[in-house]
Amino acid sequence: MPYKEKKIEKLYYSIGEVSGMLDVPVSTVRFWENEFDILKPMKNKKGNRMFTSADVKNLMIIHRLLKEEGMTMAGVKKKLTGKWDEADHKFEISESLQKIKGLLNELRDNI
Repeated sequence: MPYKEKKIEKLYYSIGEVSGMLDVPVSTVRFWENEFDILKPMKNKKGNRMFTSADVKNLMIIHRLLKEEGMTMAGVKKKLTGKWDEADHKFEISESLQKIKGLLNELRDNI
C-alpha cells in the first residue's frame, strides 16, 4: 500500500475556507451561525470569523441534514435540540463508512 501523508489540520479556518469545504456561499455559513447556538466562531482583531475544527464538524452535520437529507431548517433545529452528541456519533460513523468505501473502491480498481 502506498505511503500517504497525514492530512494537516489547522487550528482555525476562515469563513471562506469553511464555505469552500461545504461548497456553499459565505452568506449561508453566516446564516447558519445565527440560527444554531452551538456555532460560536472566534473573531480576530479585524472581526473575521475563525472556525475551529469542532465548528467545522458541526457545520458539516448541519449541511448533511439540510442538503443531503433534505430536511428543513425547523426540522434540523428540532432534531438537534439537545442531541448533538447523537448527531456527532452518527456523523463519525458515516465518515468512517465513506473512508472504507473509498478504500475498497481503490483496492477494486487496483486489482
